[in-house]
Amino acid sequence: MSKSKPVVIVESPAKVKTIEKILGGKFKVLSSMGHLIDLPKSTLGVNIEQNFEPKWIVVRSKQKILKQLKKETKSSKEIYVATDPDREGEAIGWNLTSHLADKEDKDKKKFFRVTFQEITKDAVLKAFEHPREFDMKKIDAQVARRILDRIVGYKISPLLWRKIGSHLSAGRVQSVALRLIVDRERSIEAFVPQEYWQIAVDLKKEGFDGLLTASLEKINNENFELKSQEETDKIVSEIKNQKFVVTNISEREVKRNPSPPLITSTLQQEAFNKLGFNAFKTMMIAQQLYEGIELGEEEATGLITYMRTDSVNLSQDAVGHVRQFIKNTFGEQYLPEKPNQYKSRKSAQEAHEAIRPTDVLKNPQVVKKFLDHDQSKLYELIWNRFVSCQMVPAVYQYKKIEVTAGSPNSGRVFQFGASGSTLLFDGFLSLDKETTEEEKKIDLSRYLKDDELFLSEMRPTQHFTKPPARFSEASLVKALEEDGIGRPSTYASIIQTLVTRNYAVRQRGYFTATELGISVCDLLVQYFSRIVDVAFTAQMEENLDLVEEGKLDYPKLLAEFYAPFQAELVHAEENIVKTENFVDRYCPQCGKQMVVKWGRRGKFLSCSGFPECKFAQPFLSGIKCSQQGCDGELVKRSSRRGTFYGCSNYPKCTYVTQELPEENKNV
Repeated sequence: MSKSKPVVIVESPAKVKTIEKILGGKFKVLSSMGHLIDLPKSTLGVNIEQNFEPKWIVVRSKQKILKQLKKETKSSKEIYVATDPDREGEAIGWNLTSHLADKEDKDKKKFFRVTFQEITKDAVLKAFEHPREFDMKKIDAQVARRILDRIVGYKISPLLWRKIGSHLSAGRVQSVALRLIVDRERSIEAFVPQEYWQIAVDLKKEGFDGLLTASLEKINNENFELKSQEETDKIVSEIKNQKFVVTNISEREVKRNPSPPLITSTLQQEAFNKLGFNAFKTMMIAQQLYEGIELGEEEATGLITYMRTDSVNLSQDAVGHVRQFIKNTFGEQYLPEKPNQYKSRKSAQEAHEAIRPTDVLKNPQVVKKFLDHDQSKLYELIWNRFVSCQMVPAVYQYKKIEVTAGSPNSGRVFQFGASGSTLLFDGFLSLDKETTEEEKKIDLSRYLKDDELFLSEMRPTQHFTKPPARFSEASLVKALEEDGIGRPSTYASIIQTLVTRNYAVRQRGYFTATELGISVCDLLVQYFSRIVDVAFTAQMEENLDLVEEGKLDYPKLLAEFYAPFQAELVHAEENIVKTENFVDRYCPQCGKQMVVKWGRRGKFLSCSGFPECKFAQPFLSGIKCSQQGCDGELVKRSSRRGTFYGCSNYPKCTYVTQELPEENKNV
């Protein structure tokens, strides 16, 4: 009897148990363990002359899984494909169907596509009540992306080997992200600090103990710049003997609106800024919350909706439930008359939802005991953002006092300003007590127009302009999103790839381009300017969206990309010359001079007689190991956490240090 059960195929084994319980034993639920079908690793796998036809093969490491799936589904006439509800999930499921039905029983099997934004009983059962056909437009868009990435990586990588070093690779989208990091690094290096000065005064009102601190904002009603101490001293000497009078007091109410519900990019930004999670960790934990958590005696259930989305859309049911929750929990004064609506980016897939809790009644305190620390923190972040996005704004009372020193008759008029805000109504901030601390605790109520104030202290301060900040995980994801680079499913993998390839390293949470990353970027800019052009890559993303919308045929998109790319490729092949970087060291095996080479793990020294002589050694810094009795030298190494220096005698000597001694910092 069990053999004839309909089969459900999901991607992740973690979903199997959850969905099996929801379906109540009426279906056999199996996992594909992700991609089973892909392009071959050893060849291009794309027939460019035949309309860019891909050559799909079963991934070698997944052959046993496919064999087992075929065995498990052999007697089933109905197969429901419940892979993820995005382009990639659609393509994974579609590729599976052609391998699960042999020629002789192809007509006997029926394949159905089911998708759900959340793994809850209602959502899953509803999806199975309304199965659909596969979306070929969505599949075409994913196929086009895969072929584009394969062509770029497969064609450019050998040129990197020739020019820079072996085992290097280029990615279509990652290369643009690398350029952002490299360009920022060069902006920092080229930055020249500019001196500027500011003037603040502490003023006292007769009869009051407190001081009013005001900053010089205008001179003779015009903006100004103080670029030296000499200029500043002149202004200070003029102001000292002036009379200070309150000339204006303005008050207004300011509303602060709640932020939209979270999407993939903003989830990664918030998790980095508030929790210190990198993008990869954030998505891993979000996946766990989406796939299902055991809540005591309750059946396993998904706690959040699908976490790869660029839409801020919310279902009517979800909005209805959260509005009722806000009314019951906080009171009607916290509930807007109509639901708050937010606008997605042009490219967003409105059929998807924002990231939200599947059940608002499962608040962070209720589920906390069933989650580990990181899961609990991320769930609380998502829950708070969802509830707050449907609450009324916070209201502040903003007050500004303008103080004037001098008069037109005395020469120059100096205008100072002091401002502060008081929270009148917390609104959505009732969910985020930390944010309410932003208001300035300054009592301005004691000051009235025409009050005369007396100078207690004048404080001129010197400052210097700062270089642009290096990209953090949050700011890099934000830049990629704003520039239209990548899509929700790719942000974390883009960053992870740059670090894994040693093109960039994380240092205290911020990215620094490595010497290898800079070399790769420079070569790509010189020979493949379109590949690392932000506008071009963003346009390509929009074209892939057009394929999904059925407005553009993907072979046409690929043909328009390939013709100029091929021209760049030919030019690069004709002009790239491998250069050897010799060092003043000699091979201990054959005596030939050693050269610097780059590999997957970074820089190393190799015998110039390669491949006849295969001697190689780490690139030594010339700095002796600090471990007592060790004659090794420090070697720069990389890990996912950043760079460090280890002893060349490892594993015999395990000495490591994060930084070189101060006198050797430039090595």
